[in-house]
Amino acid sequence: MHTSGQQTCGKSLAENSVLPAKLGELISAMADNLEVHRKALDLTDPNSQAEYDAYEKLLKDLRQIAAQLSVTANEMAGYRDLPMGRHEEKAMTHPRVRDAFEHFV
Repeated sequence: MHTSGQQTCGKSLAENSVLPAKLGELISAMADNLEVHRKALDLTDPNSQAEYDAYEKLLKDLRQIAAQLSVTANEMAGYRDLPMGRHEEKAMTHPRVRDAFEHFV
């Protein structure tokens, strides 16, 4: 039985959804910066054209990454009410679990 005040993995996922959301905003801002810079390039110069082409590809990639981070953040937030499953205590106390968490934090 789970109470509304009990911390669950679903609630943790929802709380941590802020991270991919913020990363998506950061990546989107980076793309915005490249897009604005790209408009200042003189395309009659071959070096500028090469730079423009590089930005074109990067913009596509960055926009795709930002969109996927947003989708992932929304999915994570949607798991807030995910029922708590049974966890094996031995597996949860393994040093790899602690190390992964410390690395994340």
